[in-house]
Amino acid sequence: MISLSDIRAARARIAGKIVSTQVIRSATLTERVGWPVHLKLEHRQITGSFKLRGASNAVASLSREEKARGVVAASTGNHGRALAYAAKLEGMRAVICMSKLVPANKVEEIRRLGADIRIVGSSQDDAQTEVDRLVALEGLVMVPPFDHPAVIAGQGTLGLEIVEAVPEVATVLVQLSGGGLASGIAAAVKGMKPDARIIGVSMERGAAMKASLDGGRPVQVEEMPTLADSLGGGIGLDNRWTFAMCRDLLNDVVLLSEDEIAAGIAHAYRHEREIVEGAGAVGIAALLAGKVKVDGPVVLVLSGRNIDMDRHLDVICENRERAT
Repeated sequence: MISLSDIRAARARIAGKIVSTQVIRSATLTERVGWPVHLKLEHRQITGSFKLRGASNAVASLSREEKARGVVAASTGNHGRALAYAAKLEGMRAVICMSKLVPANKVEEIRRLGADIRIVGSSQDDAQTEVDRLVALEGLVMVPPFDHPAVIAGQGTLGLEIVEAVPEVATVLVQLSGGGLASGIAAAVKGMKPDARIIGVSMERGAAMKASLDGGRPVQVEEMPTLADSLGGGIGLDNRWTFAMCRDLLNDVVLLSEDEIAAGIAHAYRHEREIVEGAGAVGIAALLAGKVKVDGPVVLVLSGRNIDMDRHLDVICENRERAT
């Protein structure tokens, strides 16, 4: 279990390498649910998502010898971009392995940051196989996207900022994929407010952590295209950290349809004037769909803005017209 002290140490370690993002109150969502609803604007992070926190803490925790070898990771896009950025600051080599399901806009941003890119197969598992090969053959240091103590502690710094900004918070809605963000935030928030509820939110199409929690152990699921592409991928059958933390710390998990996710993206743009990707909008979507019981102040994490508008604009506009 990652402790509150681990997360506080991570915050000191990454100070100056990330920004402490703003928390604002949503008038429209507050009116809708009858309790204060706050938005944690993490999509405004330097690389466009929360992933920079964990990647920066992991890179800062490496030894000099490890930094000289370079880093490698499998990614659905945002972790790769964050790791590429963190490695570039240190003058390190970074290799990012992704499947063909990763949107082109995310691939190009990683390339722009100077990382080596490998497109392998059609799943995170395929990309991870290439990571394992590079670790064995070239001696690169693997920085996993979620199941790593330094990554979890880095993501947990979001939880510290949430409680500091909204001390009365009763419920936090957080994106749930591999569990690095959810477990880190849960450890931080519950470390300071044990009675707060932490609810993981994912998509119906291939929610690996939800299937694993339901099954009582890590399981594989089919990875499918989704508006919330950042939430795709498995949790690893040899998961060491995030499965147990999510099992012990999350109060509930809710799943969303593609239409519900599209409604969340459209609401963020139309009413909050924020551009977020599908994964970033799932907290909003869960409230709009009535899938979360609200009994006190709520904080929603807007986790990323790296949306491929060319790819998803038709779906979003169609949903907006239907809602209107």
